[in-house]
Amino acid sequence: MSLHPERNRAGRWQRGSLLLSLAVHDLIHDRKVALCIVFSLVAVIAPLLLLFGLKSGIVGQLRAELLNDPRNLEVRMIGNGEYSQSWLDQLAARPEVGFSIALTRALNTQADLVHSSQAFVSNAEILPTAEGDPLLAGVPVPQDAQHLVLSASAAKKLEAKVGDRIQFFVARKLDGENERGRLTMTVSAIVDEARFSRPAAFVTLALLTDMEDFRDGIKVPAFGIDSGRTGVARTHFAKARIYARDIDAVAPLADWLNQQHVETVTRQAEIESVRSITYVLGVIFAVIAWVSLLGCIASLIGAFLANIDRKRKDMAVLRLLGFRGNAVASYIVLQALLLTTIAFLCGFLLYLCGSSLFNHLLGQHLPGNTFVCHLEPVHVLLAFASAMLVAVLVAGIGAVRAVQIQPAESLRDI
Repeated sequence: MSLHPERNRAGRWQRGSLLLSLAVHDLIHDRKVALCIVFSLVAVIAPLLLLFGLKSGIVGQLRAELLNDPRNLEVRMIGNGEYSQSWLDQLAARPEVGFSIALTRALNTQADLVHSSQAFVSNAEILPTAEGDPLLAGVPVPQDAQHLVLSASAAKKLEAKVGDRIQFFVARKLDGENERGRLTMTVSAIVDEARFSRPAAFVTLALLTDMEDFRDGIKVPAFGIDSGRTGVARTHFAKARIYARDIDAVAPLADWLNQQHVETVTRQAEIESVRSITYVLGVIFAVIAWVSLLGCIASLIGAFLANIDRKRKDMAVLRLLGFRGNAVASYIVLQALLLTTIAFLCGFLLYLCGSSLFNHLLGQHLPGNTFVCHLEPVHVLLAFASAMLVAVLVAGIGAVRAVQIQPAESLRDI
């Protein structure tokens, strides 16, 4: 155990500073060879950064749109049936289901919306909703029959905004007489067009069932008409609005419904298409990256070994001056790290120029907010760490050879 730890630390710091100074001055003195090594690294680093920037930008955006678009999670039931509440509860309890709610017959999911004599929507689509509806994520869900949520296209036609009151009309023919029920409702929110593009209104399930009962000739006082027969408690529904828990649950959920003799329609083809594109491009980028990386490693190994052979006498002089084997190895590794750092900075600057060019020339042909070439800071840091790791491994091979140089070799030419 040393009696002077502070003195030992100061000595190690001085030796390290001396090694770094020698490495820097040697690179400056032998700058032509150093620049050749830097350029060979830049020729690999810049294209690789651009490749992974394109992968992260285009493929990442495609996958994000796939995952974030709730329409890709929908499993739509075809036709009408007679589904009991217990069956619907069983459906909702399945692990593949993210959201489900009962739905009436398709002909009974339409109503007229009127804001003024010049602003109205005829036969707007009326959909039931509740908490957890992926189409209404981030907006308040109607809690009663006095509130509704409009799609962006319906709000545009109605010239309505949040808080406005609109008229909700439901028509029927009873005993040869045309009747028109009416409700006055308040717009509680508006759904972005990217989530639902058709003119529609989202209401409570109770209001939708009242609409169907009204059209079936049942007395529904809420619509302001007293005619009609007395209704009975509803026990069955025609279908359901169903959304899978995630992209991977769409196919299993559709398979289960098919086993229940329920025909469905999904966007599984689009999902598989994006997955195929992601896989194919991932393989292409991986192959190009590995080929480039292996070529770079081979080039660096040759360059470092040749450089060490060229400087055997200088290495021997260092050994003669008292530098041990680990000091000479550290000297080689320090030079490799310095060269790699300079090359990575140059390659990153070229990547920034290339990505800006891609985004400017190609981005205008893609939908808004789509990155053509983009890397997150964490990706850049990982790339830098990988480059430094490769540099250390390659330099380690040269260091093993440099350690074998004997001090006596410096005396042969004297």
